[in-house]
Amino acid sequence: MTKQVIHPMVKLQRNVQSLVESDIIKPTDSIWKIALLYGNEWQHWKQELLDFGFSTQDPISELLSVEAWDEE
Repeated sequence: MTKQVIHPMVKLQRNVQSLVESDIIKPTDSIWKIALLYGNEWQHWKQELLDFGFSTQDPISELLSVEAWDEE
């Protein structure tokens, strides 16, 4: 039985999705708003987002619309 490893960005995406569903943040908010919720971990996530071509000014909806996090 093999365990499927979930990409770290999928976990971030799911966390952000639940924040949106809880009305803590809005899909139209800029990605930098999640920095306030991630505190010390933000530098890591910010770098990951930049590596995938995101800007902290992009709307959260763009992060949520990604269907696959391939690192090719």
